[in-house]
Amino acid sequence: MVAKKISSLDKVLGRLESLDSVNLTNLIQRLVRERKLLETVFNTLREGVLVIDRHGVIEYANDASSRLIGLKDEDIGEVTLWKLVPDLAKSIETNLEELRPRLPLLLREIEITYPERRFLRLYIVPFKEEPESSANLNESELGHFAVILHDITKEKLSTEEMIENEKISSVLLLAGGVAHEMGNPLNTINIHLQLIQRQLRKLEDSLAAGKIRESVEICESEVNRLDGIINHFLKAIRPSPPDFQDIRLLDLIEEVLNTMSDELSDRDIRVDVELNRDLPVVLGDRNQLKQVFFNIFKNAMDAMDAGGHLRVRAWSDEDSVYLQIADSGSGISRDNLSKVFQPYYTTKKKGHGLGMMIVQRIMREHGGHVGIESREGMGTVIFLQFLQKRRRARLLTSGEEGNGESDV
Repeated sequence: MVAKKISSLDKVLGRLESLDSVNLTNLIQRLVRERKLLETVFNTLREGVLVIDRHGVIEYANDASSRLIGLKDEDIGEVTLWKLVPDLAKSIETNLEELRPRLPLLLREIEITYPERRFLRLYIVPFKEEPESSANLNESELGHFAVILHDITKEKLSTEEMIENEKISSVLLLAGGVAHEMGNPLNTINIHLQLIQRQLRKLEDSLAAGKIRESVEICESEVNRLDGIINHFLKAIRPSPPDFQDIRLLDLIEEVLNTMSDELSDRDIRVDVELNRDLPVVLGDRNQLKQVFFNIFKNAMDAMDAGGHLRVRAWSDEDSVYLQIADSGSGISRDNLSKVFQPYYTTKKKGHGLGMMIVQRIMREHGGHVGIESREGMGTVIFLQFLQKRRRARLLTSGEEGNGESDV
């Protein structure tokens, strides 16, 4: 049996009742110093550390845990962990008093949305009560637990992004292969239509020959239209690396809206554009960014009835340029909102479900971000963030040097 090592502090505490006022004061000062030392140590940790009682009331929290779950100083001793992390209570589905005799350690991974979206890995470990000390404690003082909070947000999001990118790449590869293969029979059809046209020219003019010529011309027109759709689709899902150049987003948006003006007018959709002419320049591929705006505006039009309202506004800070594109359309349900960027998800009868996925991929390749908010019956808002030219240029220079660092 290994003998338990007794510290000098333990010895002093063992004869606490015999200490005079001077020694008692010295002891209190020493305890205060040791407490500050321990708090300093705990506050240097990147992991959150909590101490909770059997009802989940937080009795101690280091700086990291306060930052991770939005804990305030006045919450200590007052609020339960379940109030700050509701998903944890749902996950455990029991109270700690029942859990204590069954499990020496509880491990959970949860997602929280306050104070910001994070993924946390929680370790909950019961304190081992010392028989000597627990004999002098009330029942309400028994059953404390240490909770270790480990932030796995980057790890989780990196894994999710990798899986999503692999899924998107496989879908795009398949779609591109199908589209490419469709080009071969279309070329064959087009060649035979041209041969038919030549033979028709040798025939005498007649009503029957005229109808055949008319049908062949329609077929040729539709084949050419389908060939154009396939080429456009292939360029969209297999774009060349971005050709970065100075882009004034206002000019680009006006160009896309002018292209779509007839359709907007036919649907009686009012467009309000609030962009500052002095908006900072960004670096981007002109054609790819036109594709981004076209896809977003097209989705907005399709979501609105006649008389709808499309609003575009922009602002900037020291690093980025932000665009907000809002429509007054039918909106998207909360359950379906997370599916918007998934391949082949669409709410349109004739939609292919690749538009927003292409938007997200192009924005990523430009070092930007895309976000979405929507409510059923109230419309949808798309947020786009672009790095300003100087920040994007610095990022590209860093990437070319291969040091893996950036200012972003």
